[in-house]
Amino acid sequence: MRHLVWLAIVLSAGCAQVREQPCPVCPPPKPGPERAQYVPATFGALPGWDAASLEPSLRAFMAGCPRAGGALINACATASTIAPGDEAAARRFFESTFIPYALVSSESGDTGTVTGYYEPILHGSRTRSTLNRFPIFGVPDDLIVVDLGAVVPETRNVRLRGRLEGRRLVPYYSRSEIAARGDAFAAPVLAWTADPVELFFLQIQGSGQLELESGERIRLAYADQNGHPYRSLGRYLVERGELTLDQASMQGIKGWATANPDKLQDALNVNASYVFFRESTDPRGAIGALGVPLVPQYSLAVDRRFVPLGAPVFLATTYPLSEIPLNRLAAAHDTGGAIRGVVRADLFWGAGEEAGANAGRMRQAGKMWLLWPLGEALPKEFGDGTRVPPTRD
Repeated sequence: MRHLVWLAIVLSAGCAQVREQPCPVCPPPKPGPERAQYVPATFGALPGWDAASLEPSLRAFMAGCPRAGGALINACATASTIAPGDEAAARRFFESTFIPYALVSSESGDTGTVTGYYEPILHGSRTRSTLNRFPIFGVPDDLIVVDLGAVVPETRNVRLRGRLEGRRLVPYYSRSEIAARGDAFAAPVLAWTADPVELFFLQIQGSGQLELESGERIRLAYADQNGHPYRSLGRYLVERGELTLDQASMQGIKGWATANPDKLQDALNVNASYVFFRESTDPRGAIGALGVPLVPQYSLAVDRRFVPLGAPVFLATTYPLSEIPLNRLAAAHDTGGAIRGVVRADLFWGAGEEAGANAGRMRQAGKMWLLWPLGEALPKEFGDGTRVPPTRD
């Protein structure tokens, strides 16, 4: 204890001397964490609201109700009383149950980025062959997940992933390290596929299907991740001058990979994040982070720090590579490693080639409104008046 007191005295004296000296070159202050502002609006202020078809939106919202909680429970109960196909009742439900809040970021204002994702269908086999030689891994036995929220409540929704070296927890293997270990990488192999680029995009999408030679399909669902942050391959190729910005779509990246096989693995390794899968027998289709089936063109992946899963979200953007408005009331059913920010969304397009074409080309500017039940306060208020809706794990 005496040593701690002595250290505190020394640090205090040193700080006093520092305060007396002018700062020769003061570094700029570090930016604080992104914050969300929720600005109440009217339904009439939402672009295209009056012309929107809301009955499909109601069904998408109800798809999340089995896992919804808190402020959404009563809204879900009311929604369950509406007969399928009743467009007028669906509109009355949303307009009488919710209030729209414009999402505004402390960093980017009211406009952000809207991308698309889909469920890819790959070809492969249960066994390794000269053609199908790239493994689709399940969760490794040595992957350790630490839930910090169980120890420090302020860090809820924060998880560390690593492995043990002796008694030390160290970061888990990166993508390049997994590739370098080859057959020595100790993880179960669910299946094998022929195309490393398709496998890479399967990991980015988070789920997909593998069609075997027999025609049987295996559904692959997200199981876990190696803990490394996601980095965009398209952005890296643009920064290196390999692609122009308008070429950096999924289709453009695949074309570049075909033309540059000698550069491919180094480029893939730029994204150190690696996703592991599990085989799913759920007949309902692709399942999002909320634990419910994703609804094509009506399910969104969002940043759950700012948008609670299960909530309706009105999206105002444009169709891929066009100026045609895409104004739609969707539901927050999913999350994603690259989906970070207040005004940030990923629209689920469905499964297969056409869905992949739309998802791969979609990178549009957009605005978002959170629909929150009337009479329910947005919880956890910052000192500056900014309100943050709840997050749940």
